[in-house]
Amino acid sequence: MDRKRVLITGAAGFLGSHLCDRFIKEGYDVVGMDNLVTGDLRNIEHLFKLKEFEFYHHDVSKFIHVPGRIDYILHFASPASPIDYLKIPIQTLKVGALGTHNCLGLAKAKKARMLVASTSEVYGDPLVHPQTEEYWGNVNPVGPRGVYDEAKRFMESITMAYHTFHGVETRIIRIFNTYGPRMRLNDGRALPAFIGQALRGEDLTVFGDGSQTRSFCYVDDLVEGIYRLLLSDYAYPVNIGNPVEISLLDFAKEIISLTGTNQQIVFKPLPVDDPKQRKPDISKAKSILGWEPKVDRAEGLKLTYEYFRQLPREELFKQPKEFNSAK
Repeated sequence: MDRKRVLITGAAGFLGSHLCDRFIKEGYDVVGMDNLVTGDLRNIEHLFKLKEFEFYHHDVSKFIHVPGRIDYILHFASPASPIDYLKIPIQTLKVGALGTHNCLGLAKAKKARMLVASTSEVYGDPLVHPQTEEYWGNVNPVGPRGVYDEAKRFMESITMAYHTFHGVETRIIRIFNTYGPRMRLNDGRALPAFIGQALRGEDLTVFGDGSQTRSFCYVDDLVEGIYRLLLSDYAYPVNIGNPVEISLLDFAKEIISLTGTNQQIVFKPLPVDDPKQRKPDISKAKSILGWEPKVDRAEGLKLTYEYFRQLPREELFKQPKEFNSAK
């Protein structure tokens, strides 16, 4: 049997680790790569005993060399939460620009198909709702979130350039808010932040008046969308996310109900350039990939809460990671 070989960057992260699991399950040989700045080896330690899995502790912003055949590359290396990319802005820009360039060069050399993980953040604080792939966005390039938003926008541009100029087979996914087991409790995003506060007995913090909306997709649904897009013949961006929208205030109330706690909700000022609305138009995913989310929020939240509830107590009180931001 001719086994395909896939390189997954950011393999020790939340999404990367779930992708490693999925591709091994589908019969691929998986090469994981991660510099472990925001990733965690515990997410993939169950894979190290498998002959189908190998791991490179490496920064993709530097030159990438992987010996042997590579059929597919999934580029998921990047800080993905505000608490991370606001602390390491330059590394965030570098992995989106230099890291993507290096991966595309490897794809060209290996004649591999490459999928890049873009994000709904390319739409910025959107003036169009819901967001379609044809919307060009409303992004502040010099605001605090610009290092992440513009890194992803550049990623899309250089990926399309390699596709049109070099003929590299490329796929672009725009990921909307995703949740599930292996998220970090202290990464600054709403869902783990709310659950972490509930488990610690703290009041839940809502920014602004809580009227801003998000659309949460369970990780298994997202991975299915990624898998289908990779194997499709569509080279332009595709939104993958759950179109069921909820305000963050109502979401905080859902978490309080889920956890059975009696915390209050406290309000703090809205961060700069925080998107007011976030909801994907998934018409393309439905028509091109035959994909739509299957896991409803109540079911996904229960699974995610169980994961967080079983973490060691010290994880609940662990402070956010400090980074060397000089690079």
